[in-house]
Amino acid sequence: MNDGAQNRVVLESSTAELTFEWFQRIVAVYCLGFGVLYWIRLIGFYPGPLWRFDLMPVHWQLAAATLAVFFPFAAAGLWMLASWGPVIWFICALTETIMYAGYPQLFGERWAIVATHAAVAAVYIALRLVVHIQRRRRRG
Repeated sequence: MNDGAQNRVVLESSTAELTFEWFQRIVAVYCLGFGVLYWIRLIGFYPGPLWRFDLMPVHWQLAAATLAVFFPFAAAGLWMLASWGPVIWFICALTETIMYAGYPQLFGERWAIVATHAAVAAVYIALRLVVHIQRRRRRG
């Protein structure tokens, strides 16, 4: 056998890798939805009280404007499977977790959002570990 046959690179994706890719794309859609919701609130289309940018308290103005930009940016990165996509998602998730768990007197309590972010992070870490372990086994 020659060295080329022994060092052949496998280009096929494993089931775990495909699952990880689809998981990132599902989270991308979820991020895009959150981004659109923040934009709806910022432009005043939302029917709730004080949900127009000029009527919001300053802490909501800062949070809503930041997340309205970051969530769609995270969605783009996750959809493209770019390495920075999960990082931007983590910034968004951390921001909302701090908002709703750390300052419920300002932002309200939304434990469902905090739990969703925690679940997404746990699944992400688990899939990432499975993919990493499979790649190490493939290498030898």
